[in-house]
Amino acid sequence: MHEGDGVPNRVNGHRGAGRTRIPGASFLSGARRRSIGAAAILAVVSLLTPAAVAVDLEYRTAVPAQTADAVSAEQRPTFLHGLTDPGRPVLQPRDHARITAALDAHLADHDGRLAISVHEVRTGTTYAYGSEEPFTAASVVKLDLLLVLMLHAQDEKRELTAGERDLAEKMIQVSDNDTADAIHARIGFATGLAEGIRRLGLLRTVPDKGGSWGATTTTASDRIRLLRTVFSDPSPLSEENRAYVRELLTGVAPDQAWGVSAAAQEGDITALKNGWVPREADANRWTINSVGHVKGAHREYLIAVLSDRHPDYGTGIACVEHAVTEVAGAIDTAIRATGTEAIRGVR
Repeated sequence: MHEGDGVPNRVNGHRGAGRTRIPGASFLSGARRRSIGAAAILAVVSLLTPAAVAVDLEYRTAVPAQTADAVSAEQRPTFLHGLTDPGRPVLQPRDHARITAALDAHLADHDGRLAISVHEVRTGTTYAYGSEEPFTAASVVKLDLLLVLMLHAQDEKRELTAGERDLAEKMIQVSDNDTADAIHARIGFATGLAEGIRRLGLLRTVPDKGGSWGATTTTASDRIRLLRTVFSDPSPLSEENRAYVRELLTGVAPDQAWGVSAAAQEGDITALKNGWVPREADANRWTINSVGHVKGAHREYLIAVLSDRHPDYGTGIACVEHAVTEVAGAIDTAIRATGTEAIRGVR
Protein backbone atom coordinates (compact mmCIF):
# COMPACT_ATOMS: atom_id res chain seq x y z
CA MET A 1 0.00 0.00 0.00
CA HIS A 2 1.31 3.41 -0.96
CA GLU A 3 1.36 6.33 1.41
CA GLY A 4 -1.87 8.28 1.63
CA ASP A 5 -4.20 5.30 1.25
CA GLY A 6 -5.84 5.95 4.58
CA VAL A 7 -4.25 3.55 7.04
CA PRO A 8 -5.49 4.52 10.52
CA ASN A 9 -2.87 6.24 12.64
CA ARG A 10 -2.55 4.18 15.82
CA VAL A 11 0.69 5.47 17.29
CA ASN A 12 1.00 6.78 20.81
CA GLY A 13 3.75 9.33 20.68
CA HIS A 14 4.59 12.64 22.32
CA ARG A 15 1.62 13.95 24.24
CA GLY A 16 0.14 17.28 23.38
CA ALA A 17 0.92 19.82 20.74
CA GLY A 18 1.94 23.40 20.57
CA ARG A 19 5.04 25.35 21.41
CA THR A 20 7.57 23.26 23.30
CA ARG A 21 11.18 24.16 23.93
CA ILE A 22 13.64 21.34 24.41
CA PRO A 23 17.38 21.77 24.83
CA GLY A 24 18.94 21.77 21.40
CA ALA A 25 15.78 21.37 19.34
CA SER A 26 14.20 24.10 17.32
CA PHE A 27 13.07 25.55 14.04
CA LEU A 28 15.24 27.78 11.94
CA SER A 29 14.55 30.85 9.90
CA GLY A 30 16.66 31.55 6.87
CA ALA A 31 16.38 32.97 3.39
CA ARG A 32 18.01 30.05 1.65
CA ARG A 33 15.80 27.43 0.03
CA ARG A 34 16.40 24.56 -2.30
CA SER A 35 15.52 25.28 -5.92
CA ILE A 36 11.82 24.41 -5.77
CA GLY A 37 11.42 26.76 -2.81
CA ALA A 38 9.67 26.08 0.45
CA ALA A 39 7.36 28.97 -0.37
CA ALA A 40 6.14 27.11 -3.43
CA ILE A 41 5.42 24.03 -1.33
CA LEU A 42 3.48 26.09 1.17
CA ALA A 43 1.47 27.78 -1.56
CA VAL A 44 0.34 24.42 -2.93
CA VAL A 45 -0.13 22.55 0.33
CA SER A 46 -2.11 25.37 1.93
CA LEU A 47 -4.86 24.61 -0.60
CA LEU A 48 -5.03 20.97 0.42
CA THR A 49 -6.68 19.21 3.29
CA PRO A 50 -4.55 16.61 5.09
CA ALA A 51 -6.44 13.87 3.22
CA ALA A 52 -5.36 15.38 -0.09
CA VAL A 53 -1.65 15.23 0.73
CA ALA A 54 0.44 12.11 0.17
CA VAL A 55 0.66 10.87 3.74
CA ASP A 56 3.32 8.72 5.31
CA LEU A 57 0.92 6.40 7.13
CA GLU A 58 2.96 3.39 8.13
CA TYR A 59 1.53 3.15 11.61
CA ARG A 60 -0.14 -0.23 11.49
CA THR A 61 0.25 -2.85 14.17
CA ALA A 62 2.04 -6.05 13.24
CA VAL A 63 2.38 -9.06 15.53
CA PRO A 64 3.25 -8.04 19.09
CA ALA A 65 6.92 -8.51 19.73
CA GLN A 66 9.54 -7.73 22.30
CA THR A 67 10.89 -4.21 22.40
CA ALA A 68 14.61 -3.74 22.80
CA ASP A 69 16.03 -1.25 25.23
CA ALA A 70 18.36 1.38 23.81
CA VAL A 71 21.79 -0.10 23.20
CA SER A 72 24.32 0.86 25.85
CA ALA A 73 27.69 2.32 24.95
CA GLU A 74 29.33 -0.87 26.19
CA GLN A 75 27.35 -2.87 23.62
CA ARG A 76 28.40 -0.65 20.75
CA PRO A 77 29.84 -2.69 17.86
CA THR A 78 33.57 -2.33 17.38
CA PHE A 79 33.18 -1.12 13.79
CA LEU A 80 31.83 2.19 15.15
CA HIS A 81 34.67 2.90 17.56
CA GLY A 82 36.72 5.89 16.46
CA LEU A 83 33.97 7.34 14.26
CA THR A 84 32.99 10.14 16.64
CA ASP A 85 36.21 12.15 16.33
CA PRO A 86 35.03 15.63 15.32
CA GLY A 87 38.28 16.30 13.50
CA ARG A 88 39.69 19.77 13.03
CA PRO A 89 37.62 22.41 14.90
CA VAL A 90 36.21 24.40 11.98
CA LEU A 91 33.27 25.61 14.06
CA GLN A 92 34.52 27.51 17.10
CA PRO A 93 32.50 27.70 20.35
CA ARG A 94 31.27 31.15 19.37
CA ASP A 95 29.96 29.70 16.07
CA HIS A 96 28.06 26.98 17.88
CA ALA A 97 26.62 29.54 20.28
CA ARG A 98 25.54 31.82 17.44
CA ILE A 99 23.74 29.04 15.58
CA THR A 100 22.08 27.78 18.75
CA ALA A 101 20.90 31.26 19.68
CA ALA A 102 19.36 31.67 16.24
CA LEU A 103 17.50 28.39 16.60
CA ASP A 104 16.22 29.29 20.04
CA ALA A 105 15.03 32.70 18.85
CA HIS A 106 13.15 31.18 15.94
CA LEU A 107 11.50 28.53 18.10
CA ALA A 108 10.02 31.24 20.27
CA ASP A 109 7.73 32.18 17.38
CA HIS A 110 6.80 28.66 16.24
CA ASP A 111 4.92 25.61 17.45
CA GLY A 112 6.55 22.24 17.32
CA ARG A 113 9.89 20.56 17.91
CA LEU A 114 12.92 19.92 15.74
CA ALA A 115 16.33 18.31 16.23
CA ILE A 116 19.20 18.33 13.76
CA SER A 117 22.62 16.73 13.46
CA VAL A 118 24.96 17.74 10.63
CA HIS A 119 28.41 16.32 9.86
CA GLU A 120 30.68 17.69 7.15
CA VAL A 121 32.72 14.53 6.78
CA ARG A 122 35.70 15.84 4.79
CA THR A 123 36.71 18.24 7.53
CA GLY A 124 35.13 16.39 10.43
CA THR A 125 33.00 19.42 11.28
CA THR A 126 29.85 18.72 13.29
CA TYR A 127 26.87 20.58 14.67
CA ALA A 128 24.11 19.03 16.77
CA TYR A 129 20.93 20.51 18.21
CA GLY A 130 18.59 18.35 20.23
CA SER A 131 20.32 15.36 18.72
CA GLU A 132 19.62 13.02 21.66
CA GLU A 133 15.93 13.92 21.93
CA PRO A 134 13.65 10.99 20.91
CA PHE A 135 11.22 11.36 18.00
CA THR A 136 8.92 8.99 16.16
CA ALA A 137 10.86 7.73 13.15
CA ALA A 138 7.99 7.40 10.63
CA SER A 139 9.26 6.23 7.24
CA VAL A 140 12.91 7.09 7.81
CA VAL A 141 13.03 3.73 9.63
CA LYS A 142 12.55 2.04 6.27
CA LEU A 143 16.27 2.51 5.79
CA ASP A 144 16.85 0.51 8.98
CA LEU A 145 14.57 -2.24 7.70
CA LEU A 146 16.56 -2.53 4.49
CA LEU A 147 19.94 -2.59 6.23
CA VAL A 148 18.79 -5.27 8.67
CA LEU A 149 17.49 -7.33 5.73
CA MET A 150 20.94 -7.03 4.18
CA LEU A 151 22.61 -8.18 7.40
CA HIS A 152 20.40 -11.27 7.35
CA ALA A 153 21.38 -11.99 3.75
CA GLN A 154 25.06 -11.55 4.59
CA ASP A 155 24.67 -13.97 7.51
CA GLU A 156 23.35 -16.48 5.00
CA LYS A 157 26.27 -15.70 2.68
CA ARG A 158 24.07 -14.61 -0.16
CA GLU A 159 22.99 -11.52 -2.07
CA LEU A 160 19.50 -10.07 -1.89
CA THR A 161 17.12 -12.04 -4.07
CA ALA A 162 15.39 -10.42 -7.04
CA GLY A 163 12.19 -10.35 -5.00
CA GLU A 164 13.92 -8.66 -2.06
CA ARG A 165 15.46 -6.07 -4.33
CA ASP A 166 12.04 -5.32 -5.78
CA LEU A 167 10.67 -4.84 -2.27
CA ALA A 168 13.62 -2.63 -1.34
CA GLU A 169 13.18 -0.41 -4.40
CA LYS A 170 9.49 0.21 -3.70
CA MET A 171 10.04 0.74 0.02
CA ILE A 172 12.85 3.28 -0.36
CA GLN A 173 12.11 5.07 -3.62
CA VAL A 174 8.33 5.50 -3.34
CA SER A 175 8.02 4.79 0.40
CA ASP A 176 5.55 1.97 -0.14
CA ASN A 177 4.13 0.62 3.12
CA ASP A 178 3.08 -2.86 2.04
CA THR A 179 6.64 -3.65 1.06
CA ALA A 180 7.88 -2.32 4.40
CA ASP A 181 5.42 -4.66 6.12
CA ALA A 182 6.81 -7.56 4.09
CA ILE A 183 10.42 -6.75 4.95
CA HIS A 184 9.51 -6.20 8.60
CA ALA A 185 8.08 -9.72 8.65
CA ARG A 186 11.11 -11.21 6.90
CA ILE A 187 13.54 -9.83 9.48
CA GLY A 188 11.46 -11.08 12.42
CA PHE A 189 9.25 -8.10 13.19
CA ALA A 190 10.25 -5.88 16.14
CA THR A 191 12.49 -8.53 17.68
CA GLY A 192 14.52 -8.85 14.49
CA LEU A 193 14.59 -5.09 14.02
CA ALA A 194 15.87 -4.63 17.57
CA GLU A 195 18.67 -7.12 17.01
CA GLY A 196 19.61 -5.45 13.72
CA ILE A 197 19.61 -2.04 15.36
CA ARG A 198 22.13 -3.32 17.89
CA ARG A 199 24.38 -4.72 15.14
CA LEU A 200 24.22 -1.42 13.25
CA GLY A 201 25.52 0.41 16.32
CA LEU A 202 22.44 2.48 17.09
CA LEU A 203 22.28 3.54 20.73
CA ARG A 204 18.86 5.17 21.20
CA THR A 205 16.60 3.70 18.54
CA VAL A 206 13.80 1.60 20.06
CA PRO A 207 11.17 -0.44 18.17
CA ASP A 208 7.53 0.03 19.09
CA LYS A 209 6.13 -2.23 21.83
CA GLY A 210 3.16 -3.08 19.63
CA GLY A 211 5.33 -4.12 16.70
CA SER A 212 4.55 -1.10 14.46
CA TRP A 213 7.74 -0.33 12.57
CA GLY A 214 6.75 3.28 11.85
CA ALA A 215 6.33 3.96 15.56
CA THR A 216 9.98 3.21 16.26
CA THR A 217 11.57 6.04 18.23
CA THR A 218 15.00 7.38 17.33
CA THR A 219 17.32 10.36 17.64
CA ALA A 220 19.14 12.56 15.17
CA SER A 221 22.46 11.21 16.48
CA ASP A 222 21.39 7.65 15.76
CA ARG A 223 20.30 8.64 12.26
CA ILE A 224 23.85 9.90 11.64
CA ARG A 225 25.25 6.63 12.99
CA LEU A 226 23.03 4.76 10.55
CA LEU A 227 24.07 6.94 7.61
CA ARG A 228 27.71 6.22 8.42
CA THR A 229 27.11 2.50 7.87
CA VAL A 230 26.08 3.35 4.31
CA PHE A 231 28.46 6.18 3.41
CA SER A 232 31.54 5.71 5.62
CA ASP A 233 34.13 3.08 6.42
CA PRO A 234 34.18 0.82 8.32
CA SER A 235 30.74 -0.78 8.17
CA PRO A 236 29.08 -4.10 8.95
CA LEU A 237 27.59 -4.02 5.46
CA SER A 238 29.37 -5.27 2.37
CA GLU A 239 30.49 -2.70 -0.18
CA GLU A 240 28.11 -4.22 -2.73
CA ASN A 241 25.16 -3.78 -0.40
CA ARG A 242 26.15 -0.23 0.53
CA ALA A 243 26.49 0.71 -3.12
CA TYR A 244 22.99 -0.62 -3.77
CA VAL A 245 21.54 1.37 -0.85
CA ARG A 246 23.23 4.54 -2.10
CA GLU A 247 21.74 3.92 -5.53
CA LEU A 248 18.24 3.62 -4.08
CA LEU A 249 18.59 6.72 -1.92
CA THR A 250 19.65 8.85 -4.88
CA GLY A 251 16.55 7.78 -6.83
CA VAL A 252 13.61 8.62 -4.57
CA ALA A 253 10.43 9.93 -6.19
CA PRO A 254 10.75 13.65 -7.04
CA ASP A 255 7.84 14.62 -4.78
CA GLN A 256 9.68 12.98 -1.88
CA ALA A 257 13.04 14.66 -2.52
CA TRP A 258 12.64 17.55 -0.07
CA GLY A 259 14.45 18.10 3.22
CA VAL A 260 18.13 17.18 3.23
CA SER A 261 18.34 18.19 -0.43
CA ALA A 262 17.98 21.82 0.68
CA ALA A 263 21.71 21.73 1.48
CA ALA A 264 22.64 20.79 -2.09
CA GLN A 265 24.42 23.24 -4.35
CA GLU A 266 24.60 23.07 -8.13
CA GLY A 267 26.21 19.80 -9.19
CA ASP A 268 25.86 18.12 -5.78
CA ILE A 269 24.45 14.60 -5.49
CA THR A 270 21.78 14.00 -2.85
CA ALA A 271 20.75 10.67 -1.33
CA LEU A 272 17.91 10.74 1.20
CA LYS A 273 14.92 9.10 2.87
CA ASN A 274 12.04 11.09 4.32
CA GLY A 275 9.08 10.40 6.58
CA TRP A 276 5.87 12.36 7.11
CA VAL A 277 2.55 11.78 8.86
CA PRO A 278 -0.14 13.65 10.83
CA ARG A 279 -0.44 11.94 14.22
CA GLU A 280 -3.53 11.61 16.38
CA ALA A 281 -1.32 11.67 19.47
CA ASP A 282 -0.30 15.21 18.47
CA ALA A 283 -3.81 16.41 17.61
CA ASN A 284 -3.19 15.51 13.93
CA ARG A 285 -0.14 17.72 13.75
CA TRP A 286 2.59 16.56 11.43
CA THR A 287 5.77 14.60 11.99
CA ILE A 288 8.29 15.57 9.28
CA ASN A 289 11.69 13.83 9.11
CA SER A 290 14.54 13.85 6.59
CA VAL A 291 17.87 12.02 6.66
CA GLY A 292 20.54 11.70 4.00
CA HIS A 293 23.81 12.59 2.32
CA VAL A 294 24.85 15.51 0.11
CA LYS A 295 28.10 15.30 -1.85
CA GLY A 296 29.78 17.92 -3.99
CA ALA A 297 33.22 18.60 -5.37
CA HIS A 298 34.49 20.21 -2.16
CA ARG A 299 31.90 19.39 0.51
CA GLU A 300 30.17 16.31 1.84
CA TYR A 301 27.41 16.19 4.42
CA LEU A 302 25.57 13.63 6.50
CA ILE A 303 22.37 15.27 7.73
CA ALA A 304 19.54 14.13 9.98
CA VAL A 305 16.51 16.24 10.88
CA LEU A 306 13.65 14.95 13.04
CA SER A 307 10.62 17.07 13.86
CA ASP A 308 7.01 16.93 14.96
CA ARG A 309 3.88 18.90 15.97
CA HIS A 310 3.83 20.99 12.79
CA PRO A 311 0.44 22.56 12.00
CA ASP A 312 0.56 21.23 8.42
CA TYR A 313 2.68 19.32 5.92
CA GLY A 314 4.08 22.32 4.05
CA THR A 315 5.01 24.23 7.17
CA GLY A 316 6.86 21.17 8.42
CA ILE A 317 8.86 20.80 5.22
CA ALA A 318 9.69 24.51 5.23
CA CYS A 319 10.97 24.33 8.82
CA VAL A 320 13.08 21.25 8.11
CA GLU A 321 14.61 22.89 5.05
CA HIS A 322 15.27 26.12 6.99
CA ALA A 323 17.22 24.09 9.51
CA VAL A 324 19.21 22.25 6.88
CA THR A 325 20.18 25.31 4.87
CA GLU A 326 20.97 27.42 7.90
CA VAL A 327 23.28 24.92 9.59
CA ALA A 328 24.96 23.71 6.41
CA GLY A 329 25.40 27.31 5.31
CA ALA A 330 27.06 28.22 8.60
CA ILE A 331 29.45 25.28 8.28
CA ASP A 332 30.23 26.16 4.65
CA THR A 333 31.04 29.71 5.74
CA ALA A 334 33.28 28.52 8.57
CA ILE A 335 35.15 26.14 6.28
CA ARG A 336 35.79 28.92 3.77
CA ALA A 337 36.91 31.26 6.53
CA THR A 338 39.43 28.81 7.96
CA GLY A 339 40.61 27.44 4.62
CA THR A 340 40.33 23.94 6.06
CA GLU A 341 41.40 21.20 3.69
CA ALA A 342 39.55 17.91 3.44
CA ILE A 343 41.02 15.44 5.90
CA ARG A 344 38.84 12.44 5.23
CA GLY A 345 36.28 11.37 2.68
CA VAL A 346 33.34 9.05 2.19
CA ARG A 347 31.57 7.77 -0.86
